[in-house]
This record gives sequence, C-alpha cells and structure tokens, in this order.
Amino acid sequence: MNVPENLLYTKDHEWLRVEGIFGFVGVTDFAQGELGDVVFIEIETVGETLKSEEVFGTIEAVKTVSDMFMPVGGEVLELNPALEESPDVVNKDPYGKGWMVKIKITDPSETASLLTAEQYKTLL
Repeated sequence: MNVPENLLYTKDHEWLRVEGIFGFVGVTDFAQGELGDVVFIEIETVGETLKSEEVFGTIEAVKTVSDMFMPVGGEVLELNPALEESPDVVNKDPYGKGWMVKIKITDPSETASLLTAEQYKTLL
C-alpha cells in the first residue's frame, strides 16, 4: 500500500498536499483500490468555498459511486483537467497525475486535524 510521507490524510481516504496557501486534494491508493476501475468523476464545486468534510464531488467506479470530502475548508479553484479525458488516471497515479482539485485553504490550522502517513497506515 502506497502512503507517501509528504501528504496529509483523512479517515475518509482523501489526501491533501499543502503548497503554501494552496492545497491539492485526491483519493488515496487504498480508496482507488477499493473502488476498482474509475470510470467517471463529477466535480461541480469549482468557485465554491466549502467547509472541512463537505462533499466536493463524486467518483464513479465500476462497482460503486462515492462522495469525496474536503480535508480542510477552502475555495475550490481548479479541477484536474486530465480527469475529463482519463478518469482512470486516479487508478494509475492517485498521488500524482490523479489529483482531483486545487483549493485555496481557508484556515491552515485545520491541517492539524488530519492524519500523518503513519497515522493513516495505522487506520488501514
């Protein structure tokens, strides 16, 4: 199971990569593995400011459809354009090219409530 040390994690299997006041959000390797082949991603929250744990989109796989939750509060700035043509990039590279959204983090102190890689591994 791939759990990069440089990311923060939620109990709902999203990850957050913090870059200054911005963050990139995606689903973990564990989540994509549980979902199976990703066939469609719907994110209609670009331009909206959402709170931590609010739904920012859905991910549809052959087996199921799941909500995706904000790891911290922030404004959804951008959807990963690669997902429209190739949603399966989430299966191939969940921590790299398979990121979901770029956000502007509202309150950086909220990141303290997220899990480190070690804590996330324990959860699994």
